[in-house]
Amino acid sequence: MEGKVVLITGGGRGIGAETARLLAHRGAFVVLNYLSNRESANRLVHEIEQKGGRALALQADIRDEQQVQYLVETTIRQCGKIDGLVSNAAMNFVRKPFLEMSWLEFSQKLNDELKAAFTLSQAVLPHMLENHYGRIVYVSTGLAQHPQVPFIAHGTAKAGLTTFGKYIAKEFGTYGITANIVSPGLVETERTKFQSEEMKRNMAKLTPLGRIAKPEDIARVIAFYVSDDSQFITGCDISVDGGLTI
Repeated sequence: MEGKVVLITGGGRGIGAETARLLAHRGAFVVLNYLSNRESANRLVHEIEQKGGRALALQADIRDEQQVQYLVETTIRQCGKIDGLVSNAAMNFVRKPFLEMSWLEFSQKLNDELKAAFTLSQAVLPHMLENHYGRIVYVSTGLAQHPQVPFIAHGTAKAGLTTFGKYIAKEFGTYGITANIVSPGLVETERTKFQSEEMKRNMAKLTPLGRIAKPEDIARVIAFYVSDDSQFITGCDISVDGGLTI
């Protein structure tokens, strides 16, 4: 990844942070987008730089077109290009049984998830087209293909993201740009703290590899897709769940 520039949304914590650490270790200049936790993002930049890597933290709400333009233009101005995009920012969603959910609660997740991917992709792709090179990874979820109550809003929105990513792959492949989807199972992050330890143990028992994922498990797969090791792979949706979906 030496000389590559990778923009990671939701880059300050969890999967995004581990992806940033790994890519920076492999030589990439990583740009960490965050929404509100400036301290966490700046702390990660400092950690990467202390280990000899290069990183930059930029605040932007990726659902907002103007803020996304600022994010992309600042990255180009300071780094010269964008080789890779990891669309990873987590969008909040309502967890309810379907009959207790309003359309507003359901559609909020759909709008946020797809608008973020749409807005980011439209801002980044022209630069990738100019360079005839790009690696895009959209982070989805196993719940898009394997439903669990009460995650209907989350799973449906991510299923839309998965399809969106395949359309991007189809349209832009001729220009040296790949787009792939990574679909994690349950991952041990701040966002899954609400899950009980008993539930996590049960999930681990159902998983052939005998545990739930750590953020670095997902980061390694993302790193593969933004590297040239994956140059002849596009439009794929890979489950990273320790074999749970078998």
